[in-house]
Amino acid sequence: MAFLNKFSVTILLIIIIALCCLIRDSSARTITDKFKWKRLIIVDQSGKGDFKRIQDAIDSVPFNNVDSILIRVEPGTYNEKIVVPSNKPFIILSGRIAEKTIITRADYGDIWTSPTFTVLAPDFIGRYLTIQNTHGEGAKAVALRVSSDRAEFQACRITSYQDTLLDEQGRHFYSNCYIEGGTDFIFGDADSLFQNCHIHSISERNGAITAQQRMQPGEDTGFYFVGCRITGINSCTLGRPWGPYSRVVFIECYMSNVVIPQGWDDWAKPFTHRSVYYGEYKCYGPGANRSKRVTWSRSLTVQEVSTFSKNIKSSTAWFGH
Repeated sequence: MAFLNKFSVTILLIIIIALCCLIRDSSARTITDKFKWKRLIIVDQSGKGDFKRIQDAIDSVPFNNVDSILIRVEPGTYNEKIVVPSNKPFIILSGRIAEKTIITRADYGDIWTSPTFTVLAPDFIGRYLTIQNTHGEGAKAVALRVSSDRAEFQACRITSYQDTLLDEQGRHFYSNCYIEGGTDFIFGDADSLFQNCHIHSISERNGAITAQQRMQPGEDTGFYFVGCRITGINSCTLGRPWGPYSRVVFIECYMSNVVIPQGWDDWAKPFTHRSVYYGEYKCYGPGANRSKRVTWSRSLTVQEVSTFSKNIKSSTAWFGH
């Protein structure tokens, strides 16, 4: 943290304190409750656990579950298509080391049926997992779809090429995750905080990292990247508008020279220049130079960034660990 100046530290403290001190959502668990699991299920391909397949373990959770259940996944490569149904909340799915606990598939098609892993249940936590779609270029091939409220992912690796992470709807938190793709690889209309994540573009030419879908100015949705790192193999943009009021903000992020000088793309929709909200605050690195940024993006002030604490609090009021 030595690179941060006084103002940078101040604004990060505003965000962190806001997150940690908020009273939780009335329908969410306390932080202690989240990790006080009542039942342990072990998935082990060797046959030494309760199940050999992850989906079988999820299927064993009762409908309308009210207890936190830890599903521990032993190291291995699980060639499965996983769905966490909407009526099975409070599941913690945890590997031990993400690089050694791999959930993989090579499906493609549309964004709703191609995902390797789909989360529809609220209060879901995923930890130390690799979730990948290995189809490659040429079609929509989602690795992870999150379409529920209060979902968290910690130290996970999420990889594909096109449409890697469908951050569809709800309030989500991604911490210390590695997210890789080439085109629109973080997309959707969720209200999400990405903290200390590594965002890696494998686009050969100017592929967009984000495609946020906010449709109306009154929507409290957006993608907020705080303290993240952006790298890649060639060149990329920070985002383009899937929705006319698309909102994406980068705060204190490192940007390598893969980020092109213009920074953002309008997706051939010049009418969105007045409605999108694309902001950067005290980002650094060769790709963070704003001298040639598109004029409809914003260099945010401390005061402007502080207003986002409200939005970030809204998305993660249930977060505090």
